[in-house]
Order: sequence, then structure tokens, then C-alpha cells
Amino acid sequence: MCHNASLFPVSPGDPIVKVMFAVYAARIDRDNPLSGLELGERPAPEARSGWSVVDVKAASLNHHDLWSLRGVGLAEDKLPMILGCDAAGIDEDGNEVVLHSVIGQTGHGVGPKEPRSILTEHYQGTFAERVAVPTWNVLPKPKELSFAEAACLPTAWLTAYRMLFTNAGVRPGDSVLVQGAGGGVATAAIVLGKAAGLRVFATSRDEAKRKRALELGAVEALESGARLPQRVDAVIETVGAATWSHSVKSLKPGGTLVISGATSGDRPSHAELTRIFFLELKVVGSTMGTKDELEDLLAFCAATGVRPVIDEVLPMDRAREGFERIAAGDLFGKVVLTNS
Repeated sequence: MCHNASLFPVSPGDPIVKVMFAVYAARIDRDNPLSGLELGERPAPEARSGWSVVDVKAASLNHHDLWSLRGVGLAEDKLPMILGCDAAGIDEDGNEVVLHSVIGQTGHGVGPKEPRSILTEHYQGTFAERVAVPTWNVLPKPKELSFAEAACLPTAWLTAYRMLFTNAGVRPGDSVLVQGAGGGVATAAIVLGKAAGLRVFATSRDEAKRKRALELGAVEALESGARLPQRVDAVIETVGAATWSHSVKSLKPGGTLVISGATSGDRPSHAELTRIFFLELKVVGSTMGTKDELEDLLAFCAATGVRPVIDEVLPMDRAREGFERIAAGDLFGKVVLTNS
């Protein structure tokens, strides 16, 4: 999918602008986000000190990409912006690599005063033939994982890993409720929780998704809002307003609710504050994860045989189909885009 002709006119004597195929946000539209999605040629990244250019073999979609098209975390003055946080590919030395999506976490490549950001907020993303990231953000890809599998890990799976093992602090034998089975983070939490010896309950409005959750290792999968057979040690919450009250009511005294997203909205009608303070519940916000946690997650998958759940793999030039499926909620697991 290599493109050499340029859509960017140059005058005689000007340096030639190298271009590549990319999937990018051209406009922000809060009500109809996909109207701002474009597929076409964009300038290719160039090497610079402290940064590496990676040939993208696979990149996975996240809700973050849809929110970017709504202008959440992406300012108008940053447009056009190539979308995509996650990728696996080959670096300039021919190594198979995975990218850590958080830029500026320790200052590497950007300077110590720059606040951290996720790819596509300030820097061009991974839905392209090539991407540039600080060299510090490049990790070796375990040989046990395919490019498509590795590309699923740096956002949704890393988020689930941090939610479970860092912020919920659960241990083997503990019980966990995962709200909204089917989404990338929720699916990851079910698989990781099962592999770590947790007793995992899952909810979904969709019967087929509940069945899949059981196949992935949930001990029980219930309708959204249904009473659990027991109260749990922790809740993994990514749905937000629609499930918040149920999440709080499902916790044991002293339990922990970890939230990393609010796909149904961030203003629940019942905050359940009395229950939270009376039962001494903990509410912990969680965003992405560290490079060290991503290294641990990669090693965990390589050693245990745990693999990301992939709903569909599409060539990069069919990215719009993937965005449409995320927007409709019509998927179970991750959508992956690949370059041939």
C-alpha cells in the first residue's frame, strides 16, 4: 500500500514531500463523528534525534479514536491528525516491535516539561504505513505474538491489566465484576482475570455477548443490572452512567470500583454516595498504563498463552468499516487494521 505520488504541490527546488496512505481526522463533528474521517495520503514521518520511525504492520481500533473525531482530546488546530494509538511493526533496524502509546511519560524524546499525552492528541498516530515515536516508547515484540495480537495490547489490554492488578489490587481467588462484556477493555479484563485465577462475573445486554463471556472464562454472565449471586471484591467499569449504580451495589464492604471510561455518559442519575461512604468503598480512576506494565503484560501473554480477542482484521483501506462497527457497538473484542 505504498504511495509515492504526492498530493502536496511543491515548487521547483523545494524538497520532495514523501507521502503515505493514512486514516485521519480531517474535521471534528461531535454529533456525526464519522463525517470527519478521511482516508488518503499524508506526509510520511521523518527520523529525528531521539525518535524512531516504525513500519506499521498492524494497528488496533479503540473507542479513543471515535472520541477523537468528536474532538475529545483532539483540538481543531491539530487537524489533520492521523488516528490510531496502538501498533506493532518493524523498526529501522529490522526488529519486530510494539509501541507504548503514552508520549512524554518520563520526558524521553519530548523533554521533561511536556505533559503526557496519548498518540493522536498531539502527535500523529498509527493508522498509516509508518509512525514516528520516541525511541523510549519502542518495545520488543515477543515472538509468540503475531503483529495483530501485539497491536491489541498497548491501550485496551494495558488499561485492563492496570485496572485489575495495579488499581483494583485483586489476587487469585478474588471476585470481579466486568461491566459491558464485548468492549475491548472489558473483554481483556475477562481473559486476564480468568488467567490470573479470579472469579469473574460479566454483564451485557446482548445474549450472544454473554455467551462469549462465558466461553472466555467468566463464571457467570448476566443481563445488565441483574443481581449477582454474590457481592464482589472489585468492579471493572468502562460503561459509566448506565451501569454505575449497579456497580456500586455489587461491591462487598471495602471493595474497589475502578473506572477507565464512560461510553454511556459520565453523569449517572444515582451517584450512590451514601453507600460509598457507609461501606467504605473505594473509587479509583485509571488511564492507560506504564511502559513497565506493558512489558509485564507482553511477558504474561507470551508465557501463559493468553491472547487478545480479535473480532475482525481489516486492511487499512477498509478502516471506515471498523469505525462503523465501533460506533454501533457491533463487535466482541478488537478490530485490527493491517498493512500488506
